[in-house]
Amino acid sequence: MQSQDVAPRPTSSASAPVVDVEQVEAALVEHYPRLVRLAYLVLPPGLGRNRRVLTAHALTQRALPRGRAAASVIPAQSTGRDGDPGYAFVRLQVLRTALEAGLPLRRKAWPKRSQLPPLLPQVWGLRLFPRSGGAEELALDQRLSALSAPARAAYVLRGLERLPDSDVHHVLRTAGVDDPDAALQEADGVPAQYALLDSPEFDPCSLQARPTDLMRRRQHLKAALAAAAALAVCGALLALPGDGWGPDGAAAPPYAQNPAAQAALDPSRLVKVSPAAWRSATRTDFSVWPARGDLTTDSALLRRALAVWARPGETVRVSATRGTPSGGPAGPPQLLFAGNVDNARVVVFYDGLRIARYAEPKDGTAGAALDFSRADGATRIEASAVLLNRTDGNVRYLTAPWVKKTAERDLLKPGSGAMNLALTDGITAPLASPVAQTGACASWNVLQITDDSGTRLMADLGELVPARLTTGRPGKTHDAAGAEALRTWAPYGCSLADLRGHGVRSVNAWQYAAQPLPDASGTAAWVCTRAETWRGGGERVLAQFHTPGGKYGAVAAKAENVAACGPRDPHVLAGVLWKSEAGPWYLLAAGSRDTASISTTGGVERTAQGNVLAAKTKQGVKAELKGTLTDGRSINGLG
Repeated sequence: MQSQDVAPRPTSSASAPVVDVEQVEAALVEHYPRLVRLAYLVLPPGLGRNRRVLTAHALTQRALPRGRAAASVIPAQSTGRDGDPGYAFVRLQVLRTALEAGLPLRRKAWPKRSQLPPLLPQVWGLRLFPRSGGAEELALDQRLSALSAPARAAYVLRGLERLPDSDVHHVLRTAGVDDPDAALQEADGVPAQYALLDSPEFDPCSLQARPTDLMRRRQHLKAALAAAAALAVCGALLALPGDGWGPDGAAAPPYAQNPAAQAALDPSRLVKVSPAAWRSATRTDFSVWPARGDLTTDSALLRRALAVWARPGETVRVSATRGTPSGGPAGPPQLLFAGNVDNARVVVFYDGLRIARYAEPKDGTAGAALDFSRADGATRIEASAVLLNRTDGNVRYLTAPWVKKTAERDLLKPGSGAMNLALTDGITAPLASPVAQTGACASWNVLQITDDSGTRLMADLGELVPARLTTGRPGKTHDAAGAEALRTWAPYGCSLADLRGHGVRSVNAWQYAAQPLPDASGTAAWVCTRAETWRGGGERVLAQFHTPGGKYGAVAAKAENVAACGPRDPHVLAGVLWKSEAGPWYLLAAGSRDTASISTTGGVERTAQGNVLAAKTKQGVKAELKGTLTDGRSINGLG
């Protein structure tokens, strides 16, 4: 019997390849994660992350035909899928149904299958959503959310599938888009940050799980009839238009009543510090910041922010730096800010442990975001600034009441001076953020802060609290503000990109050795950069090597959760393969000044007295380093 074709069949030429179900199934299984990611990115953001995940899997699994079918003439462009008509067919099916899922329901027409919640897969008792990414992924997702479904599809086909515009036009037309040119033009309005599409933020196959309302489920088990009625009412409420759950905005439905929890969500009980309290306080940190902003008396906004903090709905973007709990406040938190910033309403709280930032668009609560960063034990210096908003590659900070002056400085250009940033009620003018830059690292802007105690630099690492930059030997560090400190940091500023999103509290750069290079090539500098975190663990250490005249330092070794190059163990040893201008290759190694000797084993056997070693070798050789300190203790090479 002749197998049945899939209907509706995609428009194609008479010469389009014909694929059978086995060929399509092989392509679907092999490229399943990519196809699900494509569906997730194209689906309307209004579905919520949990439903988008399940719908993306359902649409991809339903893309398998029942028999032979004509494939699209546009193959995939990435290696491994070139010319595969099976993949081209299933990609087209996934794209078509994902676009259909975003179409509005019509009163006099039956809904399409893709417009209904998926019957399978289903996960009971859990909400599933991809892992949170960084600030760049959040910004891209917000921009994609503002696009139409065809424009999102055009952007994803360009970035994820690497299709040229002519092929994107054809695929969109074949998938049923009426005006592909308009979709391509609309997609041009989003920066081409295509590498971010491969982030875990957009991976519906790598998921986090959170429980649904546990108290409600327990009550449902006790009364099945009452549960059915409650589900019916909730379903009717979810189907209503609007921005969410009434006065709580984007928050999830309330849990069982708890007096302490309800008190924490009462805007009238928020802690508001006197504007002059910091002047007489014995400790100056976030706890003495006054409440600022033009919306500090907006009870409706504050209630929404507190409600979302306690129970964020499925559409709320929640992010937290490593080691930062994201649960609700234990009691009424302190209000640091509530006001309009650029195109958003922003509220910032402090509960003694965390900074919590809530942001929503000025025209509603759709697309609300909730971010957390640890800030416990912050000193006066570390409590100098908090991020208010990111937009168009720029950031604004709210500074402490004791900050007198702010400026913007390029860390890679120590001699270029600082550009003043205007302060308005503690809010800085926009500062170009290095977090948003893509491609080669040509600059690294930092925030320069001046108060009565001096001047210091704070680096934006994609978190709410910027990281303090210091220089000096471990245990004797000082702020990186003077000319010598700026010269120390200049070749290593771009290495800060390796620390984004790790909950970094401060980063110290310390030149621990200077090494004369063979063949009269000058003197190289060995610098150790160590990042301390708010959680007291997960420290990151980089040993970097900088040759004379080189613009950037090269990472020679790295390690995490080690005491090396820190106040507990101010010693470090690292090595690198280096080729001189004369042609030969050398193994170079250096330790801190109290290193008595260095030995290498493996591809190079050599021992040198003192804290530096240079051994002639060949390209690609591997060796192990071991050092002996002046007190007789042995240390291993970093990394």
